[in-house]
Amino acid sequence: MNDIDGWTFARPLALAALLLGGLFADGASLDAQERTFGLEQAVRRALSSNRDVISARLGLQEAEERVSEAWSNVYPTVDLNAGYTRNVSPTVNFLPAQIFDPAAGPDDYIGVRFGADNQWSSTLSIEQPIFRPSVFVALGAAGRFEDLQQESVRGQTQAVVTRVRVAYYQLLLAQEQERLTENSVNRVRQSLTETQALYRGGMASEYDVLRLEVELANLEPNLRRSENAARQSRRLLAVELDEPNQESVAVLGELAEMNLDDFSANSPANQEILSFMGFEDAGSQNAALRSAVELRSDVRQLGLNEALARTEMKLEQVQYLPEVTLWGNYVINAQDNGSPNFFARGDGQRAYSRLVGLRVSIPIFQGFKRDARIDQKRALVRQAEAQTAQGLDRATSQVKGLVESTEEASLRARAQRRAVEQAYRGFEIASAQYREGISSQLELTDAEVALRQSEFNYAQSVYDYLVARAQLDEATGRVPLVDVDAANDRF
Repeated sequence: MNDIDGWTFARPLALAALLLGGLFADGASLDAQERTFGLEQAVRRALSSNRDVISARLGLQEAEERVSEAWSNVYPTVDLNAGYTRNVSPTVNFLPAQIFDPAAGPDDYIGVRFGADNQWSSTLSIEQPIFRPSVFVALGAAGRFEDLQQESVRGQTQAVVTRVRVAYYQLLLAQEQERLTENSVNRVRQSLTETQALYRGGMASEYDVLRLEVELANLEPNLRRSENAARQSRRLLAVELDEPNQESVAVLGELAEMNLDDFSANSPANQEILSFMGFEDAGSQNAALRSAVELRSDVRQLGLNEALARTEMKLEQVQYLPEVTLWGNYVINAQDNGSPNFFARGDGQRAYSRLVGLRVSIPIFQGFKRDARIDQKRALVRQAEAQTAQGLDRATSQVKGLVESTEEASLRARAQRRAVEQAYRGFEIASAQYREGISSQLELTDAEVALRQSEFNYAQSVYDYLVARAQLDEATGRVPLVDVDAANDRF
């Protein structure tokens, strides 16, 4: 083979290798890409893939099948039984000989063989309940259990949405902490550079340089700590979203830029966060309490559980009532000798019987078992009533606290926003005065610390407001994408 033929043969292989290498490289780059989620997108992702939601839906499916099982007791039951017996040694019984021969003595007996070599039997039985109170009560119990599971799915879905919202806000806060710490590190580094230059020019003391070096040394570990906190918050959100590549999760929005007073002044991402609310009248405690009593999932589950307990007690009480059942049997018996002949076709013997009847069962006495079971169920009803009352008290307390927390966080955010503006202006003045030699490095450091603290305090207050609103939505039973649509144009 010459060189030209060799290149002609090798060229397709080389091109294939290059294509495969490019595909693998593209796949690796896709794996490394960030998965950026808006708040509503993240919640929708969790609703479709979160394992807790999937498990709750499977529980509802089980409840639906229980209802189907309960309905089976209303329909007739049909059973077919068939059997075959081969008499290897047929049974022989002895009868007095005088039955067949009057002249026989009293002690004379004749062996009589009963049954043929082959025996066949089949029975078709049908039963139809006519009056069976326990069946209808059991149907009601199964239906209430299904309602309870449906509410459980709703409650679990609400909890998942709330957890995703809180995890989303937590990641925003952690990123804000990381950004503010990084800004502080950069500002201190810049101040350190300027102070070192002033020190070399004889315009700053060595103490000023040392103080900034110490502050920078203290800030750098805090930056690493805030980076780790942001990564951990990212992982927690990824778990809720069932995102396999946890380190790639990113979110939209910035707490420091969020304006709670002017919705239109926010970025689209922040507008989406602020509009993702369920309960609208967050400032009215009475409206929140009414909504909680009517729509809160755990309160409704307690009420459904109480109704289910009452139905179970009624199921035990109806055991005192009689039951009426219509039944019918169709029987075929056959036998023959010699080799088996299916149901004695031909020379065998075959007999048919048809029976119908009405059966009435009246429970009389079962050793006080029913009384004991009724008392057990009655105790469970009282327990369920106590749990419902306690649940309402807890719900009332929680809702009041969340309304107060929402109002407090909103007021605190407004105050902190003004504090940020003032702290930033103070830092600019201190920086300018320090560069001109009017103020000391200590004043500059204090201004930087005040700015960093006020910025984080504002982000923290916005975070507290958003978390309180998310928890208030769940507490009042008005969760976006579960009970209400995400009202993106509500403001």
